[in-house]
Amino acid sequence: MSTPQHIAQNIQTIEDQLPTGCKLIVVSKYRGVEEIQAAYASGQRLFAENRVQALLERKEALPADIEWHLIGHLQTNKVKYITPFISMIHAVDSIKLLQEINKEAAKSNRVIPCLVQLHIAQEETKFGLDAGELDAFFVAYQNGNMTHVTLSGLMAMASNTDDRSQIAAEFAQVQSLFTTMKDKYFPDQAEFCELSIGMSSDYDIAIAHGSTLVRVGSAVFA
Repeated sequence: MSTPQHIAQNIQTIEDQLPTGCKLIVVSKYRGVEEIQAAYASGQRLFAENRVQALLERKEALPADIEWHLIGHLQTNKVKYITPFISMIHAVDSIKLLQEINKEAAKSNRVIPCLVQLHIAQEETKFGLDAGELDAFFVAYQNGNMTHVTLSGLMAMASNTDDRSQIAAEFAQVQSLFTTMKDKYFPDQAEFCELSIGMSSDYDIAIAHGSTLVRVGSAVFA
């Protein structure tokens, strides 16, 4: 386990690389509460989990001013557990899921920022919409009168590969689709502004392709 000083140093090293407008989200999955506390003590407030159960456990054990993000696949039957407090949901991959988030957010009188997950990786195991499905999704959203969710941008994961040129090409595709969707559906809406791409192994490439949210775990706790 890394020392608190080492974790703080890693966070500072990453922060120093981020351009204005790009934020670090520390991915705390598989990490002990002490490690997360060390990141918190360094000033970090944005944290993310992949699974709802782990998220709920961490929320109970850690300071109340943490902004929690869910970055993993979300099942509709688990939405109700996180809508009272979640800061952002990154992996919306169907209108049905977005409708459920809207319904549950209304019960807490909240408007929850959500990102649409785009599938660009070569692995079949990754969730998300294909590029050709985005238009139908955004049209359904705009016609759906969902007043308790806000679409804030796109999220994607690159292929799990050492080929950095392939990763760059995939992130370039996401950046292009983000610009196209914003111009087409949200030209006058400032809240559609987030591009959640980049993890420990490729956040430098993501930054070069317009990332506004990098999701980094192992590079923080290494």
